[in-house]
Amino acid sequence: QVQLEESGGGLVQPGGSLRLSCSVSGRTLSNYNMAWFRQSPGKEREFVAYNGWSGGRKYYADAVKGRFTGSRDNAKNIIYLQMDTLKPEDTALYYCAGTTANYITSAVRESQRYDDWGQGTQVTVSS
Repeated sequence: QVQLEESGGGLVQPGGSLRLSCSVSGRTLSNYNMAWFRQSPGKEREFVAYNGWSGGRKYYADAVKGRFTGSRDNAKNIIYLQMDTLKPEDTALYYCAGTTANYITSAVRESQRYDDWGQGTQVTVSS
């Protein structure tokens, strides 16, 4: 019943920016903790950012810290990932995920903790 749909991916030059969106249907964002993951061919799915229901609980992977910013609009049932100063190594298929469960900081980085997933949006950073 719960569906997540990412959008906003595309081709961008190094140093550029993109804003990803994840629209949630089938439920509100109340008590719904969400995260972003990414995956490149042949690589394990990688944690990117966490956006908890509590607005103050946000975590980022070291690789994106200071460059990516997560946010949410609970009224619109949308979460966002603002991606600035993009690098070629950011190239991947980006997924959003959600769960009603609450986890400690280390656990929110694990993909298996999330129950709901979108189908992904491609981000390619290249000249």
